[in-house]
Amino acid sequence: MKLAATIELYAYWNRLRGARSAPERNDVDPGAIRGVLADTFVLDFDNKRGFPFRIAGSRANALFLKELRGFSFLELWRDADREELDSILHCVADEAQAFLIGAEARLPSLDAVDIEIILMPLRHHGLTHARVLGGLAVHAAPAWTGLSGAGPIALTSLRALGRPTPEPLKPEDAPPADFSLRVTPRRYKHLFVYSGDRSTS
Repeated sequence: MKLAATIELYAYWNRLRGARSAPERNDVDPGAIRGVLADTFVLDFDNKRGFPFRIAGSRANALFLKELRGFSFLELWRDADREELDSILHCVADEAQAFLIGAEARLPSLDAVDIEIILMPLRHHGLTHARVLGGLAVHAAPAWTGLSGAGPIALTSLRALGRPTPEPLKPEDAPPADFSLRVTPRRYKHLFVYSGDRSTS
C-alpha cells in the first residue's frame, strides 16, 4: 500500500470495524473521509450486473472520463482479468476480506499510469453480500487526464490485507510468521486466502 488516499481509507475502515470482520454501511460518515472522497467508491454486490458503482468519486470519474455511477466495475477491466476480479469480489464478501489491487492503464502512444485499488467489505443489514467500499488512486495523474479515458485496465498485482476474522490465539497456537499456519489457506476458485498479510493467487 503506497498511496496516501488508500492508506487513509483502509485505516478508516479498520477503525470502523473494530473487532468485527466488517463495518456496517451506515457506520460510514463521508465527512470523516472528506479528504479522500474523490478517490472513494461503493459497489453494489450484484454479479449479474458486473458489480455496478453505486457511488463514485470525482477523480475516479475523471480518470475514466465518464460518470461511473451505475456502470459495471468489471467492464473497466480487460477481458482476460474479469473472471479474476469477479473471484476477488466474491472473496471480499464470502470471507469478509479486504484486498489491495495493482492495475495499469495504458493507452496507445501515451504514457501508462499505475493505479492502486482497495476493496473492503461492508455489511448492509448484517449481510456482506450487499456493498463493497473501495478506493481508486493513481500514482501520478497522467497528462492525458481529461482528454482520453483510461481503460480497459490490466491487473498487475493482488494482496489480501489483514485477518479476515479477528480471533484470539492460544499461546501454543501462535504462528511463527505473520500469517496463520495452523490451518491450510482457504481457497476460493483459483485464489488462496491466508488469515494474515500475505496471499497468493
